[in-house]
Amino acid sequence: MLDIQKIREDPAGVAARLRRRDPTISLDRVLELDSQRRELIRAVESRRHELNRGSEEVAKLQREGKKEEAQGLIARLRELSGEIKALERELSEVEDRLRHELLSLPNIPHDSVPEAEEKIVLREWGTKPEFDFQPKNHVELGKTLGILDFERAAVITGARFPLYVGQGARLEFALLLWMFEFHVHEHGYIPVLPPILANRKSFEVSGQLPKFAEELYHCPADDLFLNPTAESLLANLHRDEILAEEDLPLRYVAYTPCFRREAGTWGEAQRGLIRMHQFNKVELFHYTTPERSYEDLEELVRHAEAILQRLGLHYRVTLLPADDLAHQSAKTIDLEVWLPAQGRYYEVSSCSNCEDFQARRGNIRFRPAEGGKPRFVHTLNGSGLATSRLFAAILEQNQRPDGTVVLPEVLAERLGIQVLR
Repeated sequence: MLDIQKIREDPAGVAARLRRRDPTISLDRVLELDSQRRELIRAVESRRHELNRGSEEVAKLQREGKKEEAQGLIARLRELSGEIKALERELSEVEDRLRHELLSLPNIPHDSVPEAEEKIVLREWGTKPEFDFQPKNHVELGKTLGILDFERAAVITGARFPLYVGQGARLEFALLLWMFEFHVHEHGYIPVLPPILANRKSFEVSGQLPKFAEELYHCPADDLFLNPTAESLLANLHRDEILAEEDLPLRYVAYTPCFRREAGTWGEAQRGLIRMHQFNKVELFHYTTPERSYEDLEELVRHAEAILQRLGLHYRVTLLPADDLAHQSAKTIDLEVWLPAQGRYYEVSSCSNCEDFQARRGNIRFRPAEGGKPRFVHTLNGSGLATSRLFAAILEQNQRPDGTVVLPEVLAERLGIQVLR
């Protein structure tokens, strides 16, 4: 959520920065509701002051035996009390509308975020694998190897759900456990296994609600939502808390299955494991101070990159332009892995600094070490990593002419096999 004080002080400047994301964004409704809110607050406070003074005057008149005068004033006080209740109801409605408008506004892009039509490639790691044969798609490889079964998954649930079989199921678990433990032991993250369902407030804090409700799986009977990413859960880990600056940064790693409705059209490039309604992910989440959050963003990216480097997969690092940022993000750096059968890169991790956007929604603050008023923390998140496209990249980048796949060393050691055949 944006700071209403900053909007009030510089509406034109804030609007101009937001329009880097979306040229249609307007703050007129926010400013109108904020003005109404302040006018109503003044009206309520004025009448309360009059009510308090009148009550004192009534008590004085009654002590002096001036009952008739007191009764006349009491009638006015009853009117004031009714006016205050009506104004408070109106104020509550205006505050609800203002909060809804503020919740619908996206985060302000950081100054380093470009206004470009395409993402900017920052660097590449490794070299694209070259084949003296036509590389197969991971869907074909998975079917031939007997490790992926999309047809039976569709019978059980429907399209865009995975079914890992045999060594495929073992490989998926091996990936998840290895990445989870890697971030704990190599990078010092605090491990978390959170709930998969969360309440409406949690998704308001993370930024999915109210604007993106149609993308979430909802359980109406309990008003709970299925987790689309563990970011939504970890962003609420310290809701309504005041942390000590000495304890920051706090770094958490969580595993969850993730569920997304992913409404829209589907093309050949999105089939198989590329865009799923359900997938597994290891998520990284930081709570830190405003002074070091962009240093932490670079660290977060390095931690996610370490997974791809240990797996020996070719990838590139890209900076997203302002109009491609997630609702809650001020700056996002993507890691994109190469899938040779498609001849293109696919995102496997988005590392974002949300600054104080989520912290304001969740009232998450820290007490400065030198003293003073509590300040809002900055939150950062990134996949560390999602397994679906990673699984596809392992198959496609390491395939051999006979359709077998040589496993990366770290996974071969865990599974006790060198080659999927």
